[in-house]
Amino acid sequence: MNRLCNLLEIEAPIIQAGMVWCSGWKLASASSNAGVLGVLGAGSMHPDVLDEHIKQTKQHTKKPFAVNLPLLYPEIDQHLDTILRNQVPVVITSAGNPKKHTSTLQKEGVKVIHVVSSVKFAQKAQEARVNAIVAEGFEAGGHNGRDETTTMVLIPAVADAVELPVIAAGGIRDGRGMLAALALGADGIQMGSRFVLSKESSAHQLFKSEIQKAEEGSTQLTLKELTPVRLLKNPFFQEIQKAYDQGANIDQLKALLGKGRAKKGMFLGNLEDGELEIGQVASYMNDLIPAKEIIQNTIQEYHSAINTVEKNTF
Repeated sequence: MNRLCNLLEIEAPIIQAGMVWCSGWKLASASSNAGVLGVLGAGSMHPDVLDEHIKQTKQHTKKPFAVNLPLLYPEIDQHLDTILRNQVPVVITSAGNPKKHTSTLQKEGVKVIHVVSSVKFAQKAQEARVNAIVAEGFEAGGHNGRDETTTMVLIPAVADAVELPVIAAGGIRDGRGMLAALALGADGIQMGSRFVLSKESSAHQLFKSEIQKAEEGSTQLTLKELTPVRLLKNPFFQEIQKAYDQGANIDQLKALLGKGRAKKGMFLGNLEDGELEIGQVASYMNDLIPAKEIIQNTIQEYHSAINTVEKNTF
């Protein structure tokens, strides 16, 4: 039996990533009902909004789900109170050191998974006694690692360095990617971008349509001086590139970024001035389907890929 499935009490070792402005209760509950771990993206929610999304998720699924909690975001203490009060079964921490909060959550029966982009931080997460690790490669959408380590390189390195269950993330969109990740030593996968293009995703329809138009090279990692983020190349991205060409310093980049860019682009559908965070796989997917169908397809593709590999053994 897969140890990630045992840990999380899910049917297939797949996690639907908790993406800001895209992962509300509709997506989380639909994913959990389909037998994987649905996740709420708390990074774009105030505590009262998170409280409502947790309650709605619980009303629409009786299966395990998680909250993704970026540790460097404001209102972290209120978010933790909300999570514990609502007895959320799993928390996926990111963007910070999990050591401070892991024991507090685990004492209340919460399982803690931490997202890393390097072997060093995977080992630190293990020292913090988290229950599992998401190792996210450079291909991923949204905020990313500065070292630009690809998933193909990162997963076996992390799997060799820690004893905890490892979840592969970054550049995975189907069952073939899932099989490759497990072959590299992962216990399961996390998919984000693929679920942005689901019917239950709370991403704006205009953003979804823009993803469907994406081609090879349509995304790029940028703003490494602030927080590295992978974006679609829209007019705002071009403004960033122009600023770099003109030798912009960190303060000028901060001023250009301002506040609320991700909400403006991903949630409100402003394709000109908003951040459009998505992974490299955007150029290889265009079907807008229910989360359940995404999951079913991934599992079917996984088993089909096994058969293909067996035919090519030597």
